[in-house]
Amino acid sequence: MRIPKRPPKRKPRGRYPLNALTPAFVRNVNQAGRYCDGQGLYLDVRPTGSRGWIQRLTIRGRRTELGLGGFPLVSLKEAREKAFANRKLARDGGDPRAERRRAESMPTFADAARTVWKQLRPGWRSSLHAQLWLGSLERHVLPHIGKMPIAEVTSADVIGILAPIWHEKAPTARKLRQRIRAVLEWAVAMDLRPDNPCDRIGPVLGSQGKAVRHMRALPHGEVASALRTVRGSNKRPLLKLMFEFLVLTATRSGEVRGAAWKEIDQEEGVWTIPAARTKGNREHRVPLARRALEILEEAQALGGGSPLVFPRVGGKPIGNTAMSELLRALRIAAVPHGFRSSFRDWAAEETDHPREVAEAALAHKVRNPIEAAYRRTDLFERRRRLMDDWAGYLAGKSRQPVSGRLR
Repeated sequence: MRIPKRPPKRKPRGRYPLNALTPAFVRNVNQAGRYCDGQGLYLDVRPTGSRGWIQRLTIRGRRTELGLGGFPLVSLKEAREKAFANRKLARDGGDPRAERRRAESMPTFADAARTVWKQLRPGWRSSLHAQLWLGSLERHVLPHIGKMPIAEVTSADVIGILAPIWHEKAPTARKLRQRIRAVLEWAVAMDLRPDNPCDRIGPVLGSQGKAVRHMRALPHGEVASALRTVRGSNKRPLLKLMFEFLVLTATRSGEVRGAAWKEIDQEEGVWTIPAARTKGNREHRVPLARRALEILEEAQALGGGSPLVFPRVGGKPIGNTAMSELLRALRIAAVPHGFRSSFRDWAAEETDHPREVAEAALAHKVRNPIEAAYRRTDLFERRRRLMDDWAGYLAGKSRQPVSGRLR
């Protein structure tokens, strides 16, 4: 068997060959050996007759060989283009081998989305939000670009996903755009791509031009009637108590569903919601009116020793849609969160309680950073009087404007 020729270890005399091979030669040669095309590019013909391209190159001061693929999958023209690109990259201080490894290990958009989801999830207080975040991508995005390498996703790909729903399902489209952008921004930060395609799609998609739709809420004068409707229904007792407690405390649905007995001081009439369970990530003390304390006594008798105030069968929190389904079943034209709006309207229209007291009762953040820096009190005692007045209004004990006077 003939031993294949190897390139000489020393530089040959005379001019270096350049484009020495021809397509016909590459196609027909059958004698084993290495044939130089120039610029470090060789056709390696093996004893079996297979052919492959080899490039000899100096990378950061070290001589090495790179495989550029086999013939005929890689033609002579393509091999020269690859060799030229590698030489240029090596001359500029780069490493073609690192670029190849980077391309081979490039994650798909689906891989990147799940990586981003895992990184962001610990910072989300709501497990439901985490579920919706990934679920929306799995339904609307991954079927289209999930298998694409993250570096190859273009503005046109993103527009193709968002355009059909941009005006028809505006809220969904906006959330998808934010989530797609987060995944692509991660790729930019990881140096997997140079830019974020979501930065350029706004003018193409255009303005959605729709008014903001607020959550459905009852006028404050109808809340007492809604409470009577719920109390007189045949729904689960704990669910009815939970709904009334939500209205009386003007808190959020998730805060009430996750309320634990260790958070409540019944003697002092205070419910302390830990920061980890609040939207603003700040501890919030809720003053409890007499009726709210009565609800807690009734719930304690029904709870079966659960650490939760309003548990379902098995001791787990009541589902996040339970109160919404209750209102729909009883044809009450509101959502649970809307009763916070009812409370706020009542405080503004029917009382003299200061605005900052009502805002503090809703655990709203002070927008002015200077004011926030100086305000160190949560106005608790003034909020207690506000919540007592709210409970009295719902019980029908006060039909006249309620005074928010200081005592």
